[in-house]
Amino acid sequence: MMCSIGRLGIIALGFVVVVTAPAVAAATEPDWKAVEQALGKSGQLQAGDVFRVGMARSDLSVTVKGVPVKAGFALGSYAAFKQVGDQAMVMGDLVLLDQEVPAVMSGLFARGLEVTAVHNHLNEISPHVMYMHYEGHGEAIQLARALHQALSASGTPLGNAAPPAATGGPTLDTKQIEQALGRAGRDIGAGVFQVAVARAEPITALGMPLLPAMGIATVMNFQPTGDGKAAITGDFVLIDKEVNPVARALREHGIDVTALHNHGLQDSPRLFYMHFWGTDDAVKLAEGLRAALDQTNSQK
Repeated sequence: MMCSIGRLGIIALGFVVVVTAPAVAAATEPDWKAVEQALGKSGQLQAGDVFRVGMARSDLSVTVKGVPVKAGFALGSYAAFKQVGDQAMVMGDLVLLDQEVPAVMSGLFARGLEVTAVHNHLNEISPHVMYMHYEGHGEAIQLARALHQALSASGTPLGNAAPPAATGGPTLDTKQIEQALGRAGRDIGAGVFQVAVARAEPITALGMPLLPAMGIATVMNFQPTGDGKAAITGDFVLIDKEVNPVARALREHGIDVTALHNHGLQDSPRLFYMHFWGTDDAVKLAEGLRAALDQTNSQK
């Protein structure tokens, strides 16, 4: 159960969300180092005081339509922690092999976490993986410990290995991609380029703000495949009336729509997540993504 807070102003990617509710005593920020130790993975404090921990499935060798995909490109499990009043909440997404799904789900349930979605993100993927979205509320260290224990039923690498580095393979003209999309991006490691775009309106769950760093943002990942070409994947965060215009724009530009579903259960406005895949000239793909993005109420 989420706790009420007094007056909370959050600045995230250029917008301010202000929530007014009955005041309670300010809570002490969690010991994030202790959270890292309990989960077995280091994280980073991001915009809006969201502590995010990445747990990419670097143990898997996965292809999509025969294209080898990097862990940070399409296999990015994560946990996003946010202190809310006198409790913390955690939400995220776990990348699991088919055979890992039942035991991890049971592990989450046994330790008080909830599952909010289980589904595919991509098609023609080998080995087949599923994506399990989850949420929990309580003391941050206990949530991290519970998540660690549930993940022990999977091969998810924990511990802090050195981040993957680009190996001198193909590269992308990221400036041209940014120009086509009209947004700035960043290198997230191993040559993968990411552009993330927040929605323009506030998103809440049970009256509490859900921030971009918690997974509430359109994400577009580019992995170079050589000669200026790329594979792309990610997901658009949409309200109901945007779903078909975005799908049409993607298909008109040769980009596959691979999944459409919820990630959460109590978001407001109700959100739908549209996953995509494409391989082509990187700038041409970026232009197609821009055409789809223009159908959404996203930050400029």
